[in-house]
Amino acid sequence: MLPERALAEFRSVLGADRALDDAATRALYSHDETPRQIVPEAVLFPASHDDVAALTQIAFRHRIALTPRGAGSGNVGGALPAAGSVVVSFECMQRVLEFDQDNRLIVVEAGIVTDEINRIARSAGLFYPPDPGSSAYCRLGGNLAMNAAGPHAVKYGVTRDHVLGLRAVTGSGETIRTGCRTTKGVTGYDLTRLLIGSEGTLALITEATLKLLPAPEAVATLRVCYASNHAALAAVSRIMRQPVVPCALEFMDHRAIDAIRPTGTADDLPSGTRALLMVEADGATQDLPRQIAALQHALAGDGLLELRSGFKRDEIAELWTARKSLSHAVKRIAPLKINEDVVVPVSLLAGFVDFIDHTASTYRLPVVSFGHAGNGNLHINLMVHPDDSEEMTRAHHALDAIIQRVLELGGTLSGEHGIGTEKRRFIPQEIDPATLGVMRAIKQQFDPLGLLNPGKLFPD
Repeated sequence: MLPERALAEFRSVLGADRALDDAATRALYSHDETPRQIVPEAVLFPASHDDVAALTQIAFRHRIALTPRGAGSGNVGGALPAAGSVVVSFECMQRVLEFDQDNRLIVVEAGIVTDEINRIARSAGLFYPPDPGSSAYCRLGGNLAMNAAGPHAVKYGVTRDHVLGLRAVTGSGETIRTGCRTTKGVTGYDLTRLLIGSEGTLALITEATLKLLPAPEAVATLRVCYASNHAALAAVSRIMRQPVVPCALEFMDHRAIDAIRPTGTADDLPSGTRALLMVEADGATQDLPRQIAALQHALAGDGLLELRSGFKRDEIAELWTARKSLSHAVKRIAPLKINEDVVVPVSLLAGFVDFIDHTASTYRLPVVSFGHAGNGNLHINLMVHPDDSEEMTRAHHALDAIIQRVLELGGTLSGEHGIGTEKRRFIPQEIDPATLGVMRAIKQQFDPLGLLNPGKLFPD
């Protein structure tokens, strides 16, 4: 239970309206997109960096655990409160502190919505490349915590690749600054890259200096249908071996296509379509035809059923309809989606998808796979009924088998969703004891009392 004295100190810094412990507010912030729920002791709403530093110092004095939260849109339990913790919600910190068009950078607070950054950048002919699927409502702080990505990571990289520097607060309430304002800089350790992807376990990030790029003049999209997963994924390997790098390269397997058929968005797919690729190119208008020709050449091969192209905005939107409808369509299969976002080497994707099909058959489960094939990053969705204990047991065995296979192939547990509470039991299978020991020592240095987002990332 939160000591009354601590709550009074929080309110003295934030005001009574931004340090709440009523039952309704606590319930609202008791979960993220995972099905679990843990009610926090209170919810704090800082409005500035100084607020975050002050509340962290109070928490340090009273040994109160803090759970940082952006929009709560993550699906691995990264924003799930720890028992006895206080949630720190960054939704009141959405200011743009600086927009420097000449040097192509923007300085923003951690609570800003990701799409808002891009809206501002594009008003000056620039853009912010990271594009997680929830970018219309997720917040930058959560993107930084999980090193979020999206379809365009195949060309432009992930969140970490577009951050120049950070301002943050350590577990003891000390303010630190990392990085610099220039695109080159090697002074000191690279704490910026260390904090990004640390899931709020090292420091609470309050501000970020982001690198922007010139917006491409034009975009073109290809929707490519194949008779099998093997044919589609062989084309992915061919694309990634040739010089033209697409800005997006998305894959849908046959179960994903079956899932969208009831919605009508697959009606125009040719008969026999069992896999689909979405391939996008961008750049200078005059160069786009050359890029598309090179991509079409790589996409041609056994199993190709149809290739459709779009160069205008409405054409592109129509081609993406099937892929955009997938998330909602999958939820009709079963009420609970166990969502994994594993990564394997691109050249091994075809065999890995075969293994997923075999696992789905062995454990009698609908398993839908789609994702960012150009990075080898697949979203594997085990669709289950949580009230069926026997089915849930099968699902957990299937998940264990899939994770083991990922690691055998030289892959990794997560490409963009993070570890949170849901994957931390697998961490010792990927990270050796000596390396894990170094990571724990770093955690101790940043957060000596272990108060920042406990129960995440590391196994107990």
